Amino acid sequence: MAKPTRTALVPVENITRAILVLRGHKVLLDTELAALYGVSTKRFNEQVRRNRNRFPADFMFQLTPEEQRSLRSQFATSKTAPSGRGGRRYSPYAFTEHGAIMAATILNSPRAVEMSVYVVRAFVQLREVLSSSKELALRLNQLEARIEKKLASHDEAIAAMLSAIRELMNPMPPTHRSIGFTADLEEK
Repeated sequence: MAKPTRTALVPVENITRAILVLRGHKVLLDTELAALYGVSTKRFNEQVRRNRNRFPADFMFQLTPEEQRSLRSQFATSKTAPSGRGGRRYSPYAFTEHGAIMAATILNSPRAVEMSVYVVRAFVQLREVLSSSKELALRLNQLEARIEKKLASHDEAIAAMLSAIRELMNPMPPTHRSIGFTADLEEK
């Protein structure tokens, strides 16, 4: 009997929606990764701090207060209160694709290892979408240039037709010659 295949714990599309672009990098926040890997954000960040040497600057960075405020306004995250009630005490960490994979290795749980595959697939899917949209934009620009070139020649043709129509609408008054012999000295 064939072994049944496991279905995704979280659809790749859901992970893709959680990926943000910060400082020119596609990243997942620590809260998203912790939820995906099945641990609390506090425990997740503890493991990251214990293994800080595994996370160089191109794997992980901490958000600035301005970035955090910007995200809070976009996603209605909880407010950091100085009184100690609610919210986070520290700015969140942002993990690039490589950082997300490294985080799965330091957690060393079966769920983290399994979910890291889906995280990688989400980053790859996002990369494919971005590259296809760049290709689409290039093709659109080429089409637009061709249309503008054709429109310019069409505009000239339409202008010529309009001037011809105007000439037909205002014909020159016909010159009628009288019947018979007349001495018109001015026409010579």
